[in-house]
Amino acid sequence: MLTENLSSSVGEPASPVSHQTKIIIPKPINIAVTGAGGQIGYSLLFRLAAGELLGCDQPFSLRLLTPNPRGLHALLMELADCAYPLLHEIVVTDNPWSAFRDVDYAFLVGAKPRKHGMLRRDLLLENAEIFREQGKALNVVASRNVKILVVGNPANTNTLIAMKNAPDLDPECFSSMAMLDHNRAVGKLAEKCGVAAGKIQRVSVWGNHSCMQYPDLHHAKVDGVDALSLVDKFWFVNEFIPKVQYRGTEVIKERGQSSAASAANAAIMQMSAWIYGTKANDWISMGVASDGSYGISEGLIYSFPVKISDGRYRIVKDLALNVFGEDMLRNNEMELVNERVAIRPLLQ
Repeated sequence: MLTENLSSSVGEPASPVSHQTKIIIPKPINIAVTGAGGQIGYSLLFRLAAGELLGCDQPFSLRLLTPNPRGLHALLMELADCAYPLLHEIVVTDNPWSAFRDVDYAFLVGAKPRKHGMLRRDLLLENAEIFREQGKALNVVASRNVKILVVGNPANTNTLIAMKNAPDLDPECFSSMAMLDHNRAVGKLAEKCGVAAGKIQRVSVWGNHSCMQYPDLHHAKVDGVDALSLVDKFWFVNEFIPKVQYRGTEVIKERGQSSAASAANAAIMQMSAWIYGTKANDWISMGVASDGSYGISEGLIYSFPVKISDGRYRIVKDLALNVFGEDMLRNNEMELVNERVAIRPLLQ
């Protein structure tokens, strides 16, 4: 930031230096990324380092959490070779208490990825302990205004575990990623209507980041026109919804691994919206602690359409739902309740 001081007293002789320039360097922001050695982490880090999240004048430090710090040597070499001007410091550690100390933004990416043929409940139990320990560390050492985005799957319930193990942090410090599903829904609708994704507004993704999720177009707009007036009901129910629900499975089938670049992109988009806000006539989908809206059990981490301003989100209220939509919301609630029961000992 450049600040100029041009003031002088009336009648004073002109100073030899009448124009003062003072350079104010903002304090570096601390960003933590867990699972930094994984594919999502690799895609995410270079975009963060390029300033895509915080802009072109905010210095920052990266705190990279990985079970094998030595395994990041090549990654650190590449980051150094990019000579990013705003990258103040990189700390690599296998200790969450060090990684999260005074952290302002945390991307909890590190989790065992779902592989072809793996059941969701297997993934849930394998990753639950990771998020319990990270929640405990965040509770003690993170900034009290930290924004924590859980990317590692199963993201909703992992967020619940971390949140419940961080009782001294406001529950609004935690969010699970729904932006990847939101982007998939936007992309599918844009493709169907033959428009750019930027023409799509007010898509909603409700519920769990699983094949039960409900991508909803009942309030969506395509260049200002009601989306469901441009597509037929059969396509919406029998193609659009399942295509979005099972997109992650399709990616795994095609590449043998789960989504990486698109997941990293969605993580940056969701955190950026959380920091800077949503557009005036639009919203995003975001996994947050339910406040009972739409009859969803309080405390569940559930994806709702949200609007954001001043760094705080609010669930969009009173959207009309038909019987089909109500059933979809209840099915997602039940799945998340069952997941909560499965990991209840970790919530103590």
